[in-house]
Amino acid sequence: MPRRLRHLGRLLPLPVAALVLAGCGSAAPPEVTFAAGQDTAVARPTQYCDIKLTDCKGDPGAPVRLAVPVGTALKVTVPQDISETPWQVVFTYRDPGGTQTDGRSPVFAPNAQKDYTLELPAPNDRLVTAQVQQYGPPPQADPETGEIEFPIRASWVLNTTG
Repeated sequence: MPRRLRHLGRLLPLPVAALVLAGCGSAAPPEVTFAAGQDTAVARPTQYCDIKLTDCKGDPGAPVRLAVPVGTALKVTVPQDISETPWQVVFTYRDPGGTQTDGRSPVFAPNAQKDYTLELPAPNDRLVTAQVQQYGPPPQADPETGEIEFPIRASWVLNTTG
């Protein structure tokens, strides 16, 4: 079952174990590159559904790990298959006192950009995880709650080390 992003006022948690990955015919799904300084990690999707969100499977081994030192920006680069659709970066970071905070980039319009540089609010904040989310079909209202749902078609996950 695909994940759905609820009303934009709330962030989704990043439960990697619950994600599912789908095959999309014989073509390999797109990969995302995460870079911190000179180091990079290339991620395959942890979730990848067909455009109608009817065929989804998971790849729990897809999340990648990368050292992102405190004060280092994370550059996220997506291929055309992702940039031609709406997408965003959802992330979690920890301040020096240990308080964990969720955040997200703006939602990028189709064909607007192929990369995003994530800089945390304070220079001594530590990135914990980052996730690229590719939106699926247009938003619709949940018939039970009336809340607008923003279907997520695919996601790529980075967990930091160090």
